[in-house]
Amino acid sequence: MPLRVYMEDTDAGGIVYYVNYLKFMERARSEWLRELGLNQQTLLDEGTQLVVYRLACDYAKPACLDDALEISARVTNVGRCRMTFEQQVWRAEELLCTATVEIACLSKERLRPKAWPPALKILIQAS
Repeated sequence: MPLRVYMEDTDAGGIVYYVNYLKFMERARSEWLRELGLNQQTLLDEGTQLVVYRLACDYAKPACLDDALEISARVTNVGRCRMTFEQQVWRAEELLCTATVEIACLSKERLRPKAWPPALKILIQAS
């Protein structure tokens, strides 16, 4: 997913504030879901909520104001009610940040883990 760094993404020195990389990655996962033909609102309407369960992030180099970035989201593991993404943030040929993000599938009403809805699991496994 292409993304441009704006002033709102940076600190006073024009460097991307560390937590904003997580926002960029969230957007990439949401766009991945859209490419499957789904979105967060549809899942919520059907009683399914996706939440970050665990995250490990490594920052290698800073992104700066006006940089053109590419954010990737690749599924590496799918369990009964969890899925793992490997994500990267690139500026041209430079790897800036990597993360392993575990997503949990919850019941919207009970906020407890639930199995992937069958249609979603099929789409995830096919991607």
